[in-house]
Amino acid sequence: MRRFLTISIVLMVLSWGGILQSEQLTADATARVPALDSFHQVIARIWHEAWPKKDTAMLRQLLPEVEKGTADVAAAKLPAILHEKQQTWDENVGKLREAAAEYKSAAGSGDDSRLLNAAEILHARFEGLVRAIRPVLKELDDFHSVLYMLYHHHVPGNEMEKVKASAAELTQKMDLLNAATLPGRLKEKEPEFQAARSRLAESVGAFAAGTASGDEKAISDALESVHADYQALEKILQ
Repeated sequence: MRRFLTISIVLMVLSWGGILQSEQLTADATARVPALDSFHQVIARIWHEAWPKKDTAMLRQLLPEVEKGTADVAAAKLPAILHEKQQTWDENVGKLREAAAEYKSAAGSGDDSRLLNAAEILHARFEGLVRAIRPVLKELDDFHSVLYMLYHHHVPGNEMEKVKASAAELTQKMDLLNAATLPGRLKEKEPEFQAARSRLAESVGAFAAGTASGDEKAISDALESVHADYQALEKILQ
């Protein structure tokens, strides 16, 4: 009986370990920062309620939430999928903290005009932080989520079944990316964008076709081409 209980406990621990690992991989492959999403609720009240009405009393009431939201964002860690944006993130977090400090100072100064200006700057710094980690195109973000798992987990781990499944998914994401259109403010980049997107589509096609071979080196090399072409496309939109 005791042996049975011991085995059961071990199996439960292993099961929970697998679940936690799976959840961590999902979090690492998601380009979101929960603290930033939570702080957006505060910023929305400032920008869409208090600021348009010049309700400085409300702005002062929101100060504790501004301080908490700023502290939570500053303490947040970027998911692994955003590691290349760490420097830009850190720079923008610094700007957000400066804006929050001015907001606090203005709230205590009794100068309503200064507080309204500080609220406007805080909103701008928050938006800058959001833009620092979120791509211009949702389709590009969705594509990268699949590419991330392939590049950092499935191919290095020689998980061929997952590689084949993800290659098919990557092809689907590429189809959606091919149908995506740039926002108006980036229309001047359209020719360069289309050329880079075509190169990425070609490398994705070659990679997907190559997964059937089972040749680990060939698959890895093909994925390197996909990754390089993705980075080139992303750089155009920065």
